[in-house]
Amino acid sequence: MFELPLKVVNLLSLLALATLPLPTKSKEKSSMPLIIAHRGASGAFTENTLEAFTAALEVGADWVELDIRRTGDGHVVVHHDPETADGRLIAETAVADLPDHISTLTEVLKACGSMGVNIEIKSDPNEADFDPRHEIIPRVVEVARTHLTLDKVLVSSFDMTAINAVRDLARTLPTAFLTSEAIGAEVAVGRASAHGHVAINPHDDIVTPRWVAEAHDAGLAVNVWTVDDPARMIELAEMEVEGIITNVPELAIETLR
Repeated sequence: MFELPLKVVNLLSLLALATLPLPTKSKEKSSMPLIIAHRGASGAFTENTLEAFTAALEVGADWVELDIRRTGDGHVVVHHDPETADGRLIAETAVADLPDHISTLTEVLKACGSMGVNIEIKSDPNEADFDPRHEIIPRVVEVARTHLTLDKVLVSSFDMTAINAVRDLARTLPTAFLTSEAIGAEVAVGRASAHGHVAINPHDDIVTPRWVAEAHDAGLAVNVWTVDDPARMIELAEMEVEGIITNVPELAIETLR
């Protein structure tokens, strides 16, 4: 069977995504960045809980960002750390035995309503639940395809092999490279674009106008985390970033809308 070269496939994927209202680069930019609630409205509610995501929806956030882990019995749950508060490793604990405030990804997506969802795959070799085989990914793709449309999902990770695995399994699912390293825009952007990812999510400390311009020139969206200062939000909006990830979505809306 004839196969298109990878560069052509990536280009076609980007062109298809360019018309979608998600935090990825498009020719016609909106006047303001999307407000992405970091782990929900985590400035006022416990992060990564149904209450935090419901609150983000109620205050008018465009998107939410959340973290996922795999349980011992193969479920995908929303939690930042590999362990529960009492020290149990989530990867060795059945979903039914987890604390009530830890919800499954499916439960959270249902609570998010019309908001888009940035799903961060936690995959750190220095953490006890690291899985180089990325067994969580088929389940993540299945849940995302079931509950979200392509214009309402972005899968991100610091682990390039994880988001590459997402693309290998579901090439049309939008993916983003997370970075907090001061490695320079050229290197970070090169890593993301070389593998066909559509966005890059840098930590605010490394973002400059030149950084954003480099990403945009490569056709990548820029979603900056984590920004709670109104003055900085305005600066980033002037740089024309696609998304601002914040613990205080209500403040971001008041500042930018």
